[in-house]
Amino acid sequence: MTFLAVLASSSSNSTSTISNVEPGVLGFLVVAALGVALVFILRSMNKQFKKIGPRPEDVEDMAADEANPDGAGEAAAADPAAAKRR
Repeated sequence: MTFLAVLASSSSNSTSTISNVEPGVLGFLVVAALGVALVFILRSMNKQFKKIGPRPEDVEDMAADEANPDGAGEAAAADPAAAKRR
């Protein structure tokens, strides 16, 4: 309860109003730091995504498509369950 009384008395002594409050240099520095951090996070994320390769099933399907250029791979790609039964 005393905290609210202190808070109320300190805000009534203040001469600033909502219309003349500006973020200033500190606000700019915080936003700029967030932007720089975002750039580094996105670069790191892209590096991690590049490390992820295709699933082994996808590699086998691609190899089968290259081995059978007559279109047999297209049927396997359309029905993956049938390709697994072979």
